[in-house]
Amino acid sequence: MPNLAAIERLVEPVLEDMGYNLVRLQMQGTKRMVLQIMAEPKADRPMGVEDCAAISRALSAILDVEEPIDEAYSLEVSSPGIDRPLTRPEHFERYVGFDAKVEMDHLIDGRKRFTGKLLGVEGEEVLIEIEDNPVRLPLDGVQKAKLVLTDALLKAAAREQEA
Repeated sequence: MPNLAAIERLVEPVLEDMGYNLVRLQMQGTKRMVLQIMAEPKADRPMGVEDCAAISRALSAILDVEEPIDEAYSLEVSSPGIDRPLTRPEHFERYVGFDAKVEMDHLIDGRKRFTGKLLGVEGEEVLIEIEDNPVRLPLDGVQKAKLVLTDALLKAAAREQEA
């Protein structure tokens, strides 16, 4: 398996220079590997197909020169979408008040999966409200997190598109 941290070190500066933030980078596949790169514009604007194509061209060039992946692979570039993954502390802060699903890499109070309203980040912990009770989840234990598609999230996304 390729070193994802090394690939991220190559990819992130290119994205930043182009005006994008890296949301997620992952390798998937067994027979044919797929390098998935999810990015979003730094400026509050929607991301279109043209953005993905431009990113793909730029990243293909650097990946072809640096060759951080020894085997054959495909590059897939996408935007986070409405029910986006939450991969960085600032994502949990940006979406305070929205519902999220968080999966931990270890048990907390006898469970690994939590769904509730995001309350933000305090220090090294994500705060999420579950059944009117705030729960603290260590950021370094978050395996997966994403927004839950709700009417409130859809309305917020529609307002964002209009702006």
